[in-house]
Amino acid sequence: MKRIAAVLIIALSIGLFTEATAQKKAPNFSLKTGDGKKYELYQNKGKVVILNFWATWCGPCRQEIPDFIEVYKKYKDQGVEIVGISLDKGGWEKVNPFVKQNNINYPVVLDNGTVASTFGKIQFIPTTFIIDPNGNIVDEHTGVMTKAMLEAKIKPLLKKGV
Repeated sequence: MKRIAAVLIIALSIGLFTEATAQKKAPNFSLKTGDGKKYELYQNKGKVVILNFWATWCGPCRQEIPDFIEVYKKYKDQGVEIVGISLDKGGWEKVNPFVKQNNINYPVVLDNGTVASTFGKIQFIPTTFIIDPNGNIVDEHTGVMTKAMLEAKIKPLLKKGV
């Protein structure tokens, strides 16, 4: 009996049994892209989604965009979707030229003032959420995400076929 208790204590201490295993569903949203098309998060069911809150004026956001472009190019056909949600107050007049100038190859939408708050209190940008193929938020990261960091987060989800 003592041996079983010891094993449970060790398992708990290394995080094998935690409440974190119950994941939170990503809230759906419907926003317009720069060309006026409707974009809905739930249209990505079955895909690994990288959801990135950013702005054109944000230095760290600008820093991570080339890695996001590379990851999207490499993993798009393997079931990865990246969605950039701009928090720019200047609207599409600011965002569209930035998207074109930086050759952003993944969908970009403009927050309508409510989407960021449905994902929790986003205090800093960039903030990135990783959503598994079942629509569960499995990771949240504030700050720059590099290509290596993104790949480390998405590869296990692609292999599992969650």
